[in-house]
Amino acid sequence: MSQSHRNPAPTVDIIIELSDRPGRPIVLIERRNPPHGWAIPGGFIDYGESAETAARREAAEEVSLEVQLVKQFHVYSEPDRDPRQHTLAIVFIATAKGQPEAADDAKNIGIFQPWEIPNNLCFDHDRVLQDYWRYRHHGFRPHY
Repeated sequence: MSQSHRNPAPTVDIIIELSDRPGRPIVLIERRNPPHGWAIPGGFIDYGESAETAARREAAEEVSLEVQLVKQFHVYSEPDRDPRQHTLAIVFIATAKGQPEAADDAKNIGIFQPWEIPNNLCFDHDRVLQDYWRYRHHGFRPHY
């Protein structure tokens, strides 16, 4: 008897700090495809690909930057975090230098300090960025 398994789709999100700019702002993309709005660069992990390789690939594809992965920050897996399907996001903190450019799924690029983050964030990226800023300013990592 064959059983069909339904599992969350594995994804990566990369919080890219621009280390060559004052205050180490982060890069967000304005999405070309639904759901529309601003998002942390990222995407699906391909079969046979590690999460780390996927993170570097997605950063290059979406914002045209070669990133240095600093750490795996946290995993976000709430079933409703992505309106398209149940995904599991492995979030990395990375650094990069240079000028990001919109490519692939990115319609536009934005470079933001914490007080400049747009309100129309996609997915659960408002929560991810709140956790990230708390970590950057107070050293507290999410633990739920």
